[in-house]
Amino acid sequence: MRSFFLTIFLLAALAALALGAGGLWWVHQPLKMSAASADLSVEPGTTPRGIAQAVADTGVDVQPQLLYLWFRVSGQDRQMRAGSYELERGVTPKLLLNILVRGEEATRSLVLVEGWNIRQVRAALGKAEQLKPESVGLTDEALMAKLGKPGLHPEGRFFPDTYTYSKGSTDIALLQRAMRAMDKKLEAAWAARVARPADLPIKSADEALIFASIVEKETGKANDRAEIAAVFTNRLRIGMPLQTDPTVIYGLGTAFDGNLRKKDLQADTPWNTYTRGGLPPTPIAMPGKAALLAAVQPAQSKSLYFVSRGDGTSQFSSSLDDHNRAVNRYQRGGGDSKPKATQ
Repeated sequence: MRSFFLTIFLLAALAALALGAGGLWWVHQPLKMSAASADLSVEPGTTPRGIAQAVADTGVDVQPQLLYLWFRVSGQDRQMRAGSYELERGVTPKLLLNILVRGEEATRSLVLVEGWNIRQVRAALGKAEQLKPESVGLTDEALMAKLGKPGLHPEGRFFPDTYTYSKGSTDIALLQRAMRAMDKKLEAAWAARVARPADLPIKSADEALIFASIVEKETGKANDRAEIAAVFTNRLRIGMPLQTDPTVIYGLGTAFDGNLRKKDLQADTPWNTYTRGGLPPTPIAMPGKAALLAAVQPAQSKSLYFVSRGDGTSQFSSSLDDHNRAVNRYQRGGGDSKPKATQ
C-alpha cells in the first residue's frame, strides 16, 4: 500500500513538474496572430478575465482561460493597467503581461514646427495617425472656446514641439497640452525680459508673443535672431513701421501664391506692417523658445535694417544708405531704396 501511494505521489509530482515546465515553455512562446499587429483597448475597471478575453477578441490565437490562468499564477493580475496597446507579432504571454503591467501604451507622435501658422497646425492634426479629429469643422473661435480660451485668436498660441499621444487620443487634448506649454514658455520669457518696461516697446506678454512670431519668421540663422529682434525693437522705439514681409504674407492668407508683389505690399490688411504702424493684431506663426527670448532680450544694437546675404545670414545696417549698398551687394538688381526688413 505504501508503494502504491508513493507511486501515486511520484506520478503526481512528475505531472506537476511537466505541467510547470510546459507552462514555463508556453509563456515564452510567441502567440499566433492573424495579422502583423493587433490593437488592444483595455477600459478602466476591466477584470483580468475580461482582459484575457479582449486579447483573444483582437485576433490573437489564444485560449482566454489559459491566458487568464497565467495572469492569476503570475501574481500580477491586479496590476494590469487600462490603456490602448499595440500587440506586435512575436509577443509572448510573458511579454504581454509585462506590457500590461507597465502600461506601455501604443503611442504616436506629432511634430509642431517652429514658424507654422494655425492652418498648418490644423492640417497636421488632420493627417495625424490614430488621433481623433474632434476639432474638424470648428471655426477658430469655436476651437478656442473648446480649449477654454474664448475670445483669443488661435494663432501662435501653441508651442512648437514633438508631442506623443496614445492611440485614440483627441486632437483637442493634444492642442490643450501645446497651449499650456506655450503659456509656460511665454510666462518664463516675459519674466526674463532684461529692459525696464519704459525701455522695452513691448508692453505685455501677449505683445511679446506677437513680436516673437515675427522674429521667428524673419530669422534665417539662429545667430542673427537677437539682432533681428533689435532691428524691430529700434523701429518700434522711433515709431518706424516694421515693414516685414511675413506679416504681409500672413494677411494675404490663402490668396498668397508664393510670389510677393509690390501691389501686395500696398494692399492694406490688419497685418500689413507697410501700411500700418506698430505690431499686427495677432501673432503670425508659432515662435519657439529662442524667438520668445529674443523678443524680450534683443541685442544691444542701433541697426534699423537688414537684408539677406543669400546664405541664410543677414547683413545689418543702421542707416538707409548703408542698407541700400548692402542690398546692391547681396541682391543684384535690388536698387530699391525703400526701407524694408527684407529685400
